[in-house]
Amino acid sequence: MALITSARKPKQQNNNSTAHRKTPPNSTGIRTDKHDTTESKRKESYSSSEDEDFEGVVQADFAFFDPKPDDFHGVKVLLQTYLDNKEWDLSSFVDLILQQTTVGTVIKLEEDEDNGIYGFISALNLHIYKDSKCMMEVKQFLSEMCHDNGIKDKLKSYFGERAADVGLLVSQYVVNLPPQLLPPLYDGLFDEISWATEDEPTEELRKSFCFKYYLLISKVYKLKGGQKTKAFSSNEEDVIYLKPEDEIFHNLSAWSFYFPLRSQQVTTNELKNYQSMGLVMAVEATRVSSFRQHLHSLIDES
Repeated sequence: MALITSARKPKQQNNNSTAHRKTPPNSTGIRTDKHDTTESKRKESYSSSEDEDFEGVVQADFAFFDPKPDDFHGVKVLLQTYLDNKEWDLSSFVDLILQQTTVGTVIKLEEDEDNGIYGFISALNLHIYKDSKCMMEVKQFLSEMCHDNGIKDKLKSYFGERAADVGLLVSQYVVNLPPQLLPPLYDGLFDEISWATEDEPTEELRKSFCFKYYLLISKVYKLKGGQKTKAFSSNEEDVIYLKPEDEIFHNLSAWSFYFPLRSQQVTTNELKNYQSMGLVMAVEATRVSSFRQHLHSLIDES
């Protein structure tokens, strides 16, 4: 399904501010301002048509909501290949994401009776959840996939002495999600992290969101052989990013590494010269402001 921006603009939340702090979800799952009882749900509207033979336009109103237990199956589906084809405690990992309601967002269609999940974003403190079986499995998986000793030492420190300062940034969404949703999605996450450092009820929780680093796991298509040869077109990129924000994160990363994927093999002729690869990136929190600016510019220009 191709998705394009409709003429209708996103609903304004407040004439005097551009962002809202949120409370845990009410009975409807709609976010509300901590300092105002009026509805402040963020909404984006897009039109879509399924194919050339389809006559007419389907209006899709996407909205951002707090995570809640009912979102379990939708989030789990989006994370099925998060650690490639590894068998691990994915259900517990999803539970961690959904239990953290002050920092995190799920994307749904407004007033959708099926409660379908089209995307989500969250950031989990590696120290807070270090004893969780699922987080230990993430640590083990990444350690096994990393074959650069220098980077492996840095990765080990992220899960060790630096863990309290590291947020595992997890963001997954359907491939045809309108890209115009990405800037407000990431802006919302980083704003919520900032608010959590002030608003969480305990000092431990407030400190748990004082991230100095972010760790990301994503997927890309990488040109076979690592570089272009005469057999390849000069127009081919070395790396094709499945998510546009990943290229920005990659350019801003302090370190990164690739690893081969077993669960997602390239099958199209257009990508015959490419290999599916996992991409792990470490981004310092000081680069977040630059990331947000670049993401807005990228989407505005597209």
